Amino acid sequence: MHKVYITWKVKRITKHIYLGPFDAHLTPLGWNQVDNLRKHVNACGLARKIDLVITSPLLRTMQTAVGVFGGESYVDGVDLPPLMIENAANSSRSAISSFNCPPFIAVENCREHLGVHPCDKRRNISEYKTLFPAIDFSLIENDADILWEADTREANEAVAARGVNFLNWLWTRQEREIAIVTHSGFLYHTLQMFGNDCHPSIKNEISKHFANCELRSMVLVDRSMQGTDSSTSNYPGKNPRGLDLPSDVAHKKHPEKGSQN
Repeated sequence: MHKVYITWKVKRITKHIYLGPFDAHLTPLGWNQVDNLRKHVNACGLARKIDLVITSPLLRTMQTAVGVFGGESYVDGVDLPPLMIENAANSSRSAISSFNCPPFIAVENCREHLGVHPCDKRRNISEYKTLFPAIDFSLIENDADILWEADTREANEAVAARGVNFLNWLWTRQEREIAIVTHSGFLYHTLQMFGNDCHPSIKNEISKHFANCELRSMVLVDRSMQGTDSSTSNYPGKNPRGLDLPSDVAHKKHPEKGSQN
């Protein structure tokens, strides 16, 4: 069982209702929403519970992820790379430390609806690595964005299938409390795939659109048991080995030993 905390990117600069600039960054309003969510996750104690932060590899989601779940302002002399450098993407924000916070990894499968919209096209990973030195990009195979196509918008069904693949991958993770920072469109189509065996009101609650910088807590149960791993607290016993049958069984099998265990 995994407990996930899902939030999606906040206000971005847009030219009109659908198309925005290439790999849009957060607006000042967006950063304000990030700051408020950060206060909330610290006040409610959630920040101390998170084992892992997973983020879409787009500028606005990574800014949101490190702004909400990252460390405090980066201080020179700390022997750790920052999660975000100072003024990353002209954000006018201080550097954010990776000290005393969970690991961050970027995952391609939780990106926004692919294609056509320039705001959903990512930069080269090599450029992101200079902006977000402590985010782990090792799961992304290609430096350039080979998934986004200028003239083809990803089908809704393909987004949903990609989302299911992403959740299936989550089962393989050892962490139990995971924060996911992703996108409204991706979440909407992915979560539509779940809750069909629930009351319609529950189904609606699961799949409704997220508000800007909204955080929802969900418990994911793996009915297929495909992600089940052995407990780290189990102990095999019989150390040292010896007779350990119930007394009545032991007496029948080993009468010469009496009722000893």
